[in-house]
Amino acid sequence: MTRATADLYDEHGENLQIAAPIFSDYGGHVAFEGAVVTLKVFEDNSLVRSTLEEPGLGRVLVVDGGGSLRCALVGDMLAELGRKNGWSGIVVYGCVRDAAVMADMPIGIKALATNPRKSVKKGEGARDVALRFADLMVIPEQYLYADRDGIVIANERLD
Repeated sequence: MTRATADLYDEHGENLQIAAPIFSDYGGHVAFEGAVVTLKVFEDNSLVRSTLEEPGLGRVLVVDGGGSLRCALVGDMLAELGRKNGWSGIVVYGCVRDAAVMADMPIGIKALATNPRKSVKKGEGARDVALRFADLMVIPEQYLYADRDGIVIANERLD
């Protein structure tokens, strides 16, 4: 069971990073947690797909889409791929689509907004890089906790 972000903050305070409250919930699991895998892409979800095709092992995919609101980086097919392959959740600094379908899927998904337009597929982007967005500096292998109150990042799993 995922620890509540408010409780984690009460215990660990400023040792945690707190995401700016700009994300909405789109997946069927509002609370999720896991070790972080990072992607930096812009309006191209090729790398998102190839990463979600791998075993998730309970990890969280954090996608820095540059905050673009012009197209979706994750839709119901990629969310289902992630769920099927054992990813705990997906955080998108950008848009998703197929929100009504994803709402019933047992995976955590947070994003800025929805957009029905799909992304391009050029195979561009970077994996396992440090990301900076939403008052966060996200580094691969950090640990992310998310729930209705927001997103917190710890340098390691908190027991």
